[in-house]
Amino acid sequence: MKRWPWFERHFNFDYPPEKFPDLLERLRGTPLRVEALIAGVRPQLLTADDGQGWTIQQNIGHLIDVETLWVRRFEQLVAGESNLVAADLTNAATNAADHNNRSIDDLLASFCEGRYEFTSRLETQSEDMWFRSAVHPRLEKQMRLVDLVHFTCEHDDYHLARIRQIVRNDV
Repeated sequence: MKRWPWFERHFNFDYPPEKFPDLLERLRGTPLRVEALIAGVRPQLLTADDGQGWTIQQNIGHLIDVETLWVRRFEQLVAGESNLVAADLTNAATNAADHNNRSIDDLLASFCEGRYEFTSRLETQSEDMWFRSAVHPRLEKQMRLVDLVHFTCEHDDYHLARIRQIVRNDV
């Protein structure tokens, strides 16, 4: 099945703020989902280039690389800024990183640690923070904390689906 490109996706950002705890739980679970997805995968497949994009390890590395963007946007919401920082649409950090030469255990531990730190900060926010918003630069829409978490979950799932595609194509 042809995949829907990430930059062609649009978001409504219409979840009620009360959806935040559910989405936070989804966000918290991504590292475990990554681990489960690659459990038993032959080591050579983790860095195999199928010519359709990043390898499994590069996808995991990208999730690590982009975590700083989610944290920065969170900090901007907390600070009451009106515009969120733009993402590097060229993915320079991921393309320059040597994720294929890192151990998979190191990648998984790094992602788990970063995500734990992020979700720990998110869960300490008071309910009044759920209503703050700032403009997402590419989408040109107001993004609240619940929307940031939803957007991050969707981005995670996009890369998990790509990893699953690579795993399935190896069968």
